[in-house]
Amino acid sequence: MTKTALISVYDKDGITEFAKDLIKRDYRIISTGGTLRKLQDEGVEVTSIEKITNFKEMLDGRVKTLHPRIHGGILAKRDNKVHMQQLKEENIDVIDLVCVNLYPFKETVQKEGVSDEEIIENIDIGGPSMLRAAAKNYQDVTVLTDKSDYSEVIDRIDNNTLNVEFKRSLAAKVFRFTAAYDALIAEYLTTEEYPEKLTMTFEKAQNMRYGENSHQNAAYYTQAISEKYSLSDAKQLHGKELSYNNIRDADAALRIISDFKDKHAIVALKHMNPCGIGIADNLLTAWNLAYESDPISIFGGIIAANQTVDLETANKMHEIFLEIVIAPEFTDEAYDVLAKKKNIRLITLDFDKINPKKHDEVSVLGGMLIQNRDTVEEDYHNFEVVTEKQPTKQQLEALQFGQNVVKNVKSNAIVITSDNQTLGIGAGQMNRIDSVKIAIDKAKSKDNYENVVLASDAFFPMNDCVEFAAKNGIKAIVEPGGSIKDQDSIDKANELGITMLFSKNRHFKH
Repeated sequence: MTKTALISVYDKDGITEFAKDLIKRDYRIISTGGTLRKLQDEGVEVTSIEKITNFKEMLDGRVKTLHPRIHGGILAKRDNKVHMQQLKEENIDVIDLVCVNLYPFKETVQKEGVSDEEIIENIDIGGPSMLRAAAKNYQDVTVLTDKSDYSEVIDRIDNNTLNVEFKRSLAAKVFRFTAAYDALIAEYLTTEEYPEKLTMTFEKAQNMRYGENSHQNAAYYTQAISEKYSLSDAKQLHGKELSYNNIRDADAALRIISDFKDKHAIVALKHMNPCGIGIADNLLTAWNLAYESDPISIFGGIIAANQTVDLETANKMHEIFLEIVIAPEFTDEAYDVLAKKKNIRLITLDFDKINPKKHDEVSVLGGMLIQNRDTVEEDYHNFEVVTEKQPTKQQLEALQFGQNVVKNVKSNAIVITSDNQTLGIGAGQMNRIDSVKIAIDKAKSKDNYENVVLASDAFFPMNDCVEFAAKNGIKAIVEPGGSIKDQDSIDKANELGITMLFSKNRHFKH
């Protein structure tokens, strides 16, 4: 018994062969628009939709398949006598297979200089309607929107395994596809920052070997329309596949280094926290500063550099084990040196595409939190000196650097810095004084400890942090202020003869 297949695709790759294969298996092909012309030109026997509907397409092709003779043939339940009787009365044939893909909305949005009118015209209406109708009636209709499924459908027809279970899986794929398509349209049209319903769509980039630990399964998904300054838009030049933890750490490194645009900067990172940051007038000096910040923790770390990695810097990097190096580019000589180690990942990214206006999403049980990113660029001109002791120009620059670093460290966070180098970082402690002690303990071993300052991501709830810092040689402190006991910390700083400033910006990072 001859069956009917409706084929209407924007992406016509492989469609002629698929239609011919269906015809060989006793399918009648009906089609419309560009697909009809393509099949006719390729010598495929095909019937126009207009001959089925007895209605010409109209409104510049906006209306052609939205017709009861099409949707009735798709949606009728074959085991429902009333449905089948109604089709008979209206002389409507059932449609057994629907193969449709859609206008390229995503690709259109991403085009340079595209107009709003062109984007709107690439919102497909008839295609999703046919796909959803066929997917709803998957027990009776085979539905395809992915050309990679063409060959399997033909094989299953031949093997008599085009069963309900398989057709259900195709229907699920269709609903995922149309949901993602609609989500992109909603995202484009939405102007509210936090709408009443949030629709987002992601595409699987890869299955991971495992997740955070070896007993956890994982996959990596990227935004359908990705940020240009993100790992999804990066190019891996060398090394083995990124792991779950690699991706999270590399993402954190990119976020941190985006705060240091004015000079050559190196960020060394471990477990989502910076272990060393150096800024200088050349990349080699920045590397040396970052390395000397914590030469133990940097081993096996993730490195982000905001300038081209040259041969001298690459030679220094090559001396230790590193997981990842991310940079705008590598010179040929630098690449050759670093690529001698087969497992190191070398990644390039366009650092000119940094977009600070995006949001961060965090999953929680049963939901998600979303906020705009902490993109405050600290400037010491906005700091308030709250003590009798006034800061020097060098201290102001160091305090500014410290605040821009500490906002990228897990809370409770304390950073000891000079004006161009981190010397001690206390991260993720449950009380602030412990973070102070860790940061100072790390910093005191450095040769240039004399001229360091302390930066805190949040206010001091008590004056013990100020007292401990001053008694360990810290001469200048910056913290946001805002505690009901601020005056206690100010008084302690005055008592011990050090300067303290309020930045007025809290930078919790959980």
